[in-house]
Amino acid sequence: PKVDLVSEIEQVVDGKSDLEFTIKVDLMPEFDLADVAKLNVERLVGDVTDADVDEALNRLADQTKTFSPREAGEASQSGDTVVIDFVGKVDGTEFAGGKADDFNLTLGSGQFIPGFEDQLIGAKAGEAREVKVQFPAEYGEPTLAGKDAVFDVTVKEVKKPDPVAIDNELAKKLGLEDLATLKDRVRDQIKSDFARASRLHLKRRILDALDSSHSFDLPPGMVQGEFDAIWQQVENELKREGKTAADEGKSEDDLKKEYREIAERRVRLGLVLAKLGEQNGITVAPEEVRRAIEARARQFPGQEQQVFNFYTQNPNAAAEIRAPIYEDKVVDFIAELANVTDKKVDRETLFMDPDEAVEKLKAS
Repeated sequence: PKVDLVSEIEQVVDGKSDLEFTIKVDLMPEFDLADVAKLNVERLVGDVTDADVDEALNRLADQTKTFSPREAGEASQSGDTVVIDFVGKVDGTEFAGGKADDFNLTLGSGQFIPGFEDQLIGAKAGEAREVKVQFPAEYGEPTLAGKDAVFDVTVKEVKKPDPVAIDNELAKKLGLEDLATLKDRVRDQIKSDFARASRLHLKRRILDALDSSHSFDLPPGMVQGEFDAIWQQVENELKREGKTAADEGKSEDDLKKEYREIAERRVRLGLVLAKLGEQNGITVAPEEVRRAIEARARQFPGQEQQVFNFYTQNPNAAAEIRAPIYEDKVVDFIAELANVTDKKVDRETLFMDPDEAVEKLKAS
């Protein structure tokens, strides 16, 4: 609520006037819900192929590989691991994070900024090299973004990857009985990944359908509050990257208009989902919130108890955990009633951002 003083505060303090003020509050809008049973939505689905399983097995094998030293005088190749000491400088001055000893770098892995690893291909143990690179313009540290840098690198050891066979031994190394069991486990995991991606697309399409099928006046205060939160995030992100709205190819006014529309959509959908849930008896049990908080706490090893206490002792923080659970339950309820049509797509499309997938399918 917004509180405005009507009285002159000095008059009130001096006892010459009563305290008068006005309170402005948003009224929740009255609106009719669309019949969710009449919503037509598309669910993207994909088939798990043998090629998908083979690709996953190759990744597993790659993750378990070991390395052996190359012969003395043998040059490094892409895929090798080199053990290096390095010191980086910009304009002749060392910079924070630009120095390390006995660093294991796999050539071709993309661990370092573009161009660094390429210049170490062909290096031999004991060799010193000067590596010249340019930090990307969008580099996370603004003081280094776009800058030229020179690294003095000493190659201490060159190691080549040992071949890994995809067989029963690999399965046993991973704690499974045999290769057939490993393949089944991998296929099940991929199916689970496909199902999660499919659900993400379905949820987006349900929310889009709800948004387009409801039109009513939104509480200005709720919209402004949502916009302020979004815009704060945008400003923080632009500041972190050393950018302005112009760098996004838009004026600040255009950018604000775009994000205000997002705020309006969020408020509209929030009200629609809340009403749908209320009318259909959808609730979130305390135990569901507790499990979600425990899962969040596990993301902070060593600080689990502090994180758990923060959420359980802070109602606003707990509400942030509860909200997506409630939203998902309402969306699942709608999915059971709506007219859902499956559409087969390839793996690439299935794992695209929902907006990108929509554009790709429109163009096809």
